[in-house]
Amino acid sequence: MIELSTLRVFLLAAEEKNFSNAEKRLNLSQSALSQNIQTMERIYGVTLFERRGRSVELSEAGQTILPMVQEVIRSARMLEDGFQEIHNQVGGELLIGCSTSAGKYLLPILLSDFQKQYPAVHPRVKVMGRENIYERLLNHAIPFGVTSKIFEHRDLECQPLFNDKIVLIVPANHPWAHYGKATPDDLLDQPVILREEMSGTCETVMQSLKNYGITPDMLKVVMELGNPEAIEMAVERGVGIAFISEMVAARGLAFGRIKRSKSRT
Repeated sequence: MIELSTLRVFLLAAEEKNFSNAEKRLNLSQSALSQNIQTMERIYGVTLFERRGRSVELSEAGQTILPMVQEVIRSARMLEDGFQEIHNQVGGELLIGCSTSAGKYLLPILLSDFQKQYPAVHPRVKVMGRENIYERLLNHAIPFGVTSKIFEHRDLECQPLFNDKIVLIVPANHPWAHYGKATPDDLLDQPVILREEMSGTCETVMQSLKNYGITPDMLKVVMELGNPEAIEMAVERGVGIAFISEMVAARGLAFGRIKRSKSRT
C-alpha cells in the first residue's frame, strides 16, 4: 500500500506545479522528491507529471487521481484531529491561502493570538494571488482563504473577517500631504503607481474612479508593481502617488516617510 508521505509529496508537487517549490515546502532534497514521484509512477505504471522546463503539469493520470489523493489527505488530517479530541485538545494543521497584504500584515497577528489558545494547531499560510485562492478553494486544495474581495460562487461561503481601507499615499513633501484641495480629476495630472490588474486593490480603485468618469487609460501611470511594499517604497522616493491598503501604509505613515493624502472626493 502506498505511504501517506508519498501522497503528500504528490499533492504538494501538484499544487505548486514546480518541484523546486515543493521541495522547499517539504524540506526535501531534489532527489528525494523525484524518487517519491518516480516510485508511484513505477509501481502503478503511469506518468503523473509532464515536465515542461522548470515547471510541471499533471498528466491525465495525475489529474484523475488528484481528487482521491486530496480526500485521503483530508481523511488523515481528520484522524489526527480525532486523536487530539480524545485528549480534549484541538490540534492538527490549519492551511490558509491568503492574499498578499493580509498574509503579511493581518494573519501573523491573528494566528499568534490563535496559537496561544490552541498550541497544538500548526497554521500554514500560503500567500498567493486572489485568483489562485479562488481556484484552489473550488478544487479543495485549501480549506480556507483570506482575500481582499468577496468571491461570488454558490460553492463558496464568505464571511467578513477584517475591515481595511484603501488610502491614497503621497511623498512626504507632496502638496497634497498638507492641503485638502485635491479632487479625483486632479489625479489625471499626477504620476500614478498601480498594483497589478488582478489585485483586489486595483480592481476596487478602478471601480471607484469609474464612478467619477475616470478610466485607467486616463491616468498617468508611471509604474506597475505587484508588491505593496515596493509601491510604498516607490512613493517614499518620490516616483509617484499610489492607492494602497491602510495596513500596508501604516508603518510608513507612522515614521513620516509617506503621507496620507488629504484630497477630497
